Amino acid sequence: MKKIILIILPIIVLTGLIYFKMSGNKNLSDIKNEQKIPLKIIPNKLQDPQCHMYLSGNTFAMQIITSDFKTHFFDDPGCAILWLNSKKIEPKDVVIWAYSMDSKKWIDAKKAYYSISDFQTPMHYGFGAHEKNSEKYISFKEMRLRMLRGENMTNPKIRKKILKDEK
Repeated sequence: MKKIILIILPIIVLTGLIYFKMSGNKNLSDIKNEQKIPLKIIPNKLQDPQCHMYLSGNTFAMQIITSDFKTHFFDDPGCAILWLNSKKIEPKDVVIWAYSMDSKKWIDAKKAYYSISDFQTPMHYGFGAHEKNSEKYISFKEMRLRMLRGENMTNPKIRKKILKDEK
C-alpha cells in the first residue's frame, strides 16, 4: 500500500501543477509583447483593468500596449479611455488596437472611426470601432473627448439627444 501511495502521490501533484499551468490563470499582460501586435483574447479569462469585467470575446474589445511592452485588455473602448486617463498616459505614447465592427479584425484604434450609439457595448458607453468611415461616425480624438466629458450613452441627456438625432 505504501508503494502505491508513493507512486500515485507524485502523479497527482504533477497532474495538478500541469492543470493549473494550462488553465489560463497566467495574466497575458505579464507577457512581453515586443512586436506590439494584438494578442488573442481568451474568452472569460482576461479581465478589464478598468471595470474588472471578464472579456467575452473580441467584439468591442481594445488592447493597449504600453512602453514596457505589456498588453492590457479592455471589454469596451470607453474603459480603455478611462484607464489611460487614470494612469495619465497619452494615447500617442502607446499602441492601441480596436476590434473593428465592420471588418472583424484588429485595427489601429487611433485611425478607427467610432459609432456613438452601439447599445451592446459591455459598459453601454456606445462607442464601436469601425475601419470604414460613415457620416455618423466620429474620430478617435472626438470619441476620447466625449468619453472624458461623460458624453456617452450612459448619460441620460446625451442618450436622449443621440436617439433623437438618429430618427
